[in-house]
Parts: sequence; structure tokens; C-alpha cells
Amino acid sequence: MNGEMEHPVDGTISGNGPGDAARSAEPPYTAGGTGVAPRNAAAAREAVTRLLASWPSGPAGKGLAEVVVADALLVTSELVTNAFRHGGGLTGFTAELTGEGLLLAVADASTDAPVTSPHPPRTAHVGGYGWPLVCRLAERVSITFHPGGKRITALIALT
Repeated sequence: MNGEMEHPVDGTISGNGPGDAARSAEPPYTAGGTGVAPRNAAAAREAVTRLLASWPSGPAGKGLAEVVVADALLVTSELVTNAFRHGGGLTGFTAELTGEGLLLAVADASTDAPVTSPHPPRTAHVGGYGWPLVCRLAERVSITFHPGGKRITALIALT
């Protein structure tokens, strides 16, 4: 689509995975119904919290497990924070509930892929933990590069 190239992370994207869903969600701003990208990670977490509150009840009429919500909010926060901190600014944000879980798409103005920097053992290091956390907590992650930036799409299972 428009010369975009999608790159699965860790080879976990299927042909009909979140990258496909992210491409169909134009414009890339939804999650609060306002049509405006969140101004910061806290606003993105708030939008996702409202969205998750609408998820159908789990076993015995209970909502989502606290750990599932915490994981979803952590992934949201890391992706949005990284877009601002390393990606030249947030240019798009979607969050939607699908049959598979929470589908997040975060776009920024950088064409650089996220980097995982190895930390030497027994050294104090600040930062560099967000991207590995996103990859670990998400069911699937993909990066779609396009002229002027990229979009990272992550699927977080809610079961």
C-alpha cells in the first residue's frame, strides 16, 4: 500500500494479523472517538483504559484481570513515549478491540526501527528496556515503514 513495507518483529505476524488491520484503520487516530492523537502517554493510557472498560465480562461476570490491563497500559505507554522521545513525535494512534484482543497502532515521524541495546552484565543502565517489554508482552508486533515515518502495531491478548 503506497509503497509501504511491513516488517514483522520476531517473525510472529500472520498474513491477516495486526499489520493488515492497522493498514485498514485510516486515519490513524481513534481510541477516544475524538479524532485527535493523544498529547502524551498519560492521555493514551486514559483512552485505552476507557476502551478496555467496554470489553465483555470475563469468567463469572468479572472484567479483565488486573495484570492484563496493566500489560496493555504498559505497552501503550512504551509505544507512545518512544514515539515522542525517539520517533520525532506521535503522528498517529489507534486502539481498538478485536476478537483477538487490544490492537494498538502508534505512528511516528521517524523511519528508524526501534533498537534493542544490549546491556553489559552488572552495569547500571538507564533506558533501553521499553522495546523488549513491548515485544514480550504483545502477542504480535509489526513495524510498517512509509515515507516520512513508521507505524508500530501491537496485539495484546486480553484472555
